[in-house]
Amino acid sequence: MLDTVTFGEAMAMFIADDTGPLYRAEHFTRSLAGAETNTAIGFARLGFKSGWASKVGSDAFGEFIMDRLKKEGVNVDCVLTDSRYPTGFQIKSKVLEGDPEVQYFRRGSAASTLSPEDADSSYFLSAKHLHLTGIPLALSEQTRAFSHHILTLMKEAGKTVSFDPNLRPALWNSQEEMAEEINKAAFQADFVLPGVEEGRILTGSSQPETIADFYLEHGVKAVAVKLGPDGAFFKTAGQKGLVEGFKVDRVVDTVGAGDGFAVGFVSGILKGLPMEEAVLRGNAIGAMAVQSIGDSDGYPVREELERYMKKHVKEADEV
Repeated sequence: MLDTVTFGEAMAMFIADDTGPLYRAEHFTRSLAGAETNTAIGFARLGFKSGWASKVGSDAFGEFIMDRLKKEGVNVDCVLTDSRYPTGFQIKSKVLEGDPEVQYFRRGSAASTLSPEDADSSYFLSAKHLHLTGIPLALSEQTRAFSHHILTLMKEAGKTVSFDPNLRPALWNSQEEMAEEINKAAFQADFVLPGVEEGRILTGSSQPETIADFYLEHGVKAVAVKLGPDGAFFKTAGQKGLVEGFKVDRVVDTVGAGDGFAVGFVSGILKGLPMEEAVLRGNAIGAMAVQSIGDSDGYPVREELERYMKKHVKEADEV
């Protein structure tokens, strides 16, 4: 039995060792990238039985991804190896603060060929919860069909589903198509976790409560709108609130913060915590994530998260 399961594309990632524009970078450090692998790793570090499904190429990058996930304790029994297509990769600049420059080399990757015929229903149904992002919806027609197939499978089986839009406009034909397809999936989820700018694109409003209402009116149980350093706004049919973010003295790299929030929030829900506490966990891991270079390097194990949150509460009480 798995606690959580997710699927999507993983890539080898090469982070420049020195700051500056990518074209000037000469030396890189290899790491792992992929929104869904970020969350799978995050859940595993917190002690959850976490699974990830996908395809990788029969190459060194694919072997690296599998080895890394196994070492993190992520179940990869449902990952297929396809010798016809390569594993994607990306390169990322190093920045002292803010958003890095990222270039992707993923077109025609093995993961983009994931189709409903590749789905192992018993594997997914062994999990209590599905975490889905909007990225597989954008990769190809096959991965979009796979996403809808798994989403329907899990919902019909009474499993809970969280959805992070994780918008990638460059992968879509148009913003209109992106919004339509992303919302189609979001409406089937129990928990929707958009960033405020994503909410503007998907709903036409930049107001967190209006964004939340848009999804609640379509049957979603709870919405948490990420507000960056300001924390997150949440709303359900019976409650709402703004949960302040954690103070971070220096932001090293923002990539992976949203996935970290998903890990904290969903883990809180699975533990049966009140909604406000689940959002607070999300804020905590998001804050921890931005203080390291790698996408998931800053994600904590359970004891680290507890210490970080206690320290925050103590500092807040002393103000």
